[in-house]
Amino acid sequence: MNLALLFDEDFVDSDRALLRGRRLEHLKTVLKSATGHRIAVGRVNGAMGYGEVLRLTDTEAELQVTLGQPAPTPLPLTLILAMPRPKMLRRTLQTCASLGVKDIWLINSYKVEKSFWQTPWLSEENLRENLTLGLEQSKDTLMPKVHIRKLFKPFVEDELPALLSGKRALVAHPGTAIPCPTHLNEPAALCIGPEGGFTDYEVRKLEEAGCQSVHLGPRILRVETAVPVLVSRLFDACL
Repeated sequence: MNLALLFDEDFVDSDRALLRGRRLEHLKTVLKSATGHRIAVGRVNGAMGYGEVLRLTDTEAELQVTLGQPAPTPLPLTLILAMPRPKMLRRTLQTCASLGVKDIWLINSYKVEKSFWQTPWLSEENLRENLTLGLEQSKDTLMPKVHIRKLFKPFVEDELPALLSGKRALVAHPGTAIPCPTHLNEPAALCIGPEGGFTDYEVRKLEEAGCQSVHLGPRILRVETAVPVLVSRLFDACL
């Protein structure tokens, strides 16, 4: 936790906040803070700064908060991701948040098992927790938005064309002729398939919606590896 992310419910006054639970334990056991120490903090969707420990007990830490530093600039990227395996979903969401991705769409695909959609990691509480972990790691405060679409064809036909408007639209698909571009200085949308990739039918539908198929070379990467590789290839700002 390189930054303690503060939510509205943490504030007891305009410049006072309480830390409990996981953040309190990190404060005590990892940072080994004591009264008078300062730690990096940020208000969700707001500014960053520091919090001075005014009081520290077994159940809570009271901080006097001073904010004024803006959050890092978000990446101009819409990430459209076939629903990963639940054990990968947590790590992938944390990675996306750490890289500065703010617009994430989880979609269905033929190779996505139906059971994946039953995972408790898709609950609002768990989504927020994993995105928070990513933001705290990278010292960011702007909470990403996660959209869930469980039907592929209606999403691609009815929503995707408008979502791609004004963006460089790409679908990562092994075996295509065009390598993934680099050093983009324009808004982009990136579609990444499940393990094994999108089917040929799905790629055609994505292309019909406005996407260009690109590749990363001959190797097939896991989703949790492909996401940071592709995003860092597209945008220098995440490096």
